[in-house]
Formats: sequence, structure tokens, C-alpha cells
Amino acid sequence: MSATPRTEVADSPDADLVRRAADGDMRAFEALYRRHAGRVHGAVWRLSGMNEARAQELTQEAFVRAWQKLGSFRFESAFSTWLHRLAVNVALMDLRGRDPEEAVEDDVLEAASDPVTPFCAGERADLEQAVAKLPPRARAVLVLHDVEGWKHEEIGRELGMAVGSSKAQLHRARGLLRTMLGDAT
Repeated sequence: MSATPRTEVADSPDADLVRRAADGDMRAFEALYRRHAGRVHGAVWRLSGMNEARAQELTQEAFVRAWQKLGSFRFESAFSTWLHRLAVNVALMDLRGRDPEEAVEDDVLEAASDPVTPFCAGERADLEQAVAKLPPRARAVLVLHDVEGWKHEEIGRELGMAVGSSKAQLHRARGLLRTMLGDAT
């Protein structure tokens, strides 16, 4: 494998800004921030349970870490992919540092085991509020799998759980959502 970065990644719209920022150019880093802050904020906002204040803190923490680690960016992927993964890791580390989630009663989980029904666009606000109320680990698995598109193996590695536990947490999260949204109608 060559030490030269892949051309399509090295010549991406962010490549020059990344190089300049890695050399200490704050204006270049500000441009990267403006370009990517919305997506980073969206990811950490969902993982934080739609807690706006916490999402803003995590977004800032992600960009501080990006600034600190920018010299290690190797152009093997798009900068946006690298930054997004770093931001998700910041949010997951925050989740790990929180108190263990409250137990959910077995009868609630059992009642929530019906097949998943898709949500229409008009129910988005209700869905977002319900996701925010999920226990932290169930919410993290749901967001990473269903929103971010991660595989259970990746989630298990990142959250320190077995693949089966990731699948169980996803099932749990979906069931709890059905129960909460069913109660709202």
C-alpha cells in the first residue's frame, strides 16, 4: 500500500482547509467548523437524548478534540467521516460516564414487543421526544443503528457490549418507543 493519500480523499473540498488548520491556521479550522458543525451537533444531540445544552457542550468538545488530533488525520477517509466518528465517540464516552440507566419493568418490555410500524413525517416531534426519554444505552444503540447506520458489531465494540446485547437494546428501544407513542395517540 502506498504512503500517498488516495487522490479522491486528498483532493476533497476539505483537504486544503485540513492541511492549513493542521499547520495552525485558525481561520481554516473555523471554516471547517462552520462547514461541519450542523452534522456534528445533530449526531450528538440525538445521542444526548435531545438535550440541547448537553449537545452544544459535546459539539464543542468534539471540535476541541478535532483541533488537538488534526495532525493525526491521514486523508484515508473524508474529513467529514473522521470528524463525525470522533464526535460520536465523544458522545458515547459521555454516556459511559453517566449513572447506570434505570431498569424497565419486564411487562413494559413485553407489551412493547409487537412489530415495528413506520412513522409518518407529521409524528417527527413526538418521535424525537420519545427517543429522548429512552434509557441512555437503548437510545445510543437505536441512534447508532437506525439513524447513523452502524452495524451491531461496531456498536458492541464501541459500547463494550456483546452483539446480542446490542440487538436486545435495539429491540428494547423500539418497543419502548412503540409503547410511548401508542400512549400519545
